[in-house]
Amino acid sequence: MQRFVIALLGASAALAAPTASIKRATVSGSAEGFAAGVTGGGDATAVTPTSTDELVSYLGDSEPRVIILNQEFDFTDSEGTTTSAGCSPWGTGSQCQIAINQNDWCTNYEPDAPTVSSITYNKAGVEGITVASDKTIIGEGSKGVIKGKGLRMANGVSNIIIQNIHVTEINPEYVWGGDGITIDGADMIWIDHVKTSLIGRQHIVLGTESSGKVTISNSEIDGTTSWSAQCNAYHYWSVLFLGSDDQVTFKGNYIHNTSGRGPKVGGKTVLHAVNNYWGNIDPTGHAFEIDSGAYILAEGNTFDSVKTPVSTLEGKLYTGTDCSSALGRACVENTLTGSGDFSGTASDVLSSFSSKAAAADKDASGVPSSAGIGKI
Repeated sequence: MQRFVIALLGASAALAAPTASIKRATVSGSAEGFAAGVTGGGDATAVTPTSTDELVSYLGDSEPRVIILNQEFDFTDSEGTTTSAGCSPWGTGSQCQIAINQNDWCTNYEPDAPTVSSITYNKAGVEGITVASDKTIIGEGSKGVIKGKGLRMANGVSNIIIQNIHVTEINPEYVWGGDGITIDGADMIWIDHVKTSLIGRQHIVLGTESSGKVTISNSEIDGTTSWSAQCNAYHYWSVLFLGSDDQVTFKGNYIHNTSGRGPKVGGKTVLHAVNNYWGNIDPTGHAFEIDSGAYILAEGNTFDSVKTPVSTLEGKLYTGTDCSSALGRACVENTLTGSGDFSGTASDVLSSFSSKAAAADKDASGVPSSAGIGKI
């Protein structure tokens, strides 16, 4: 009788396994704001890659895919190393990042910087994995890690969901060593509960080509590093929005241990920055840089001891609460605790949002504990 009970329990557990697998393959929640309606791989049968080659194949093929990551994929040594010259524009100490002379960058922009004759770095990090249209990428628990290489969505791809993964360790010593997540000439992209850390250049970058409609939500930009442009363990190259015709919802994200570009907004970008939390920002650095061409509605954000919430304000910024005529509701005030000024009166930006404005909460204090991988 005891053996029968044990066997029955074992059979029940086996029957339960497919249900658990289906649950893991389900996207949590849905995109708000500009990328609302994105479906990614939809109801395609989930696949679980077991090697870097298999992951690259699934991400880049022409099939709708739901791709489950339940392990670390280490690309660090996958393409070998390369050696080139560089320069040290920000100092020669052990905490200073070195710049690779990519496309003669050192020669053209830092001709007086000390030169570095030989830099050896991992080739895999320089360009991200190609992600094709109609893909959903989901991490299981906190297991979904991509190390040594980022993700790249470009050349007209669309309808992509990236949720609950960690992108990390992309040549962090070297500027131009690689970006975490790149979007450049794409549309309908949702990045949610993603963590980026130890990135050589930009954690997230929307390039100069139109990136269409993008929602970045509940994600953690962790600038903690041993090498930085300021030589002080705060990463400078955080988030860059430069698209020629971009509509971006940036909601519920946690940006910390950074010194700049958090984010830098220019090109022709419409940005709804809502319920984000900035904390432990370099006291000599800043959060926003707002260049000409940017249209920003910022509401419900928290700046915790951020000396300079915005360093450059050449574009248009609205931080007021009178939004009823455009949004059908009042906007939520930003919270600045021990922080500098963050204000803008350009209410004409509101016409760019209308029905695509995400909802705003009055309290963003819980964002640090809810943003990033393993929080859904």
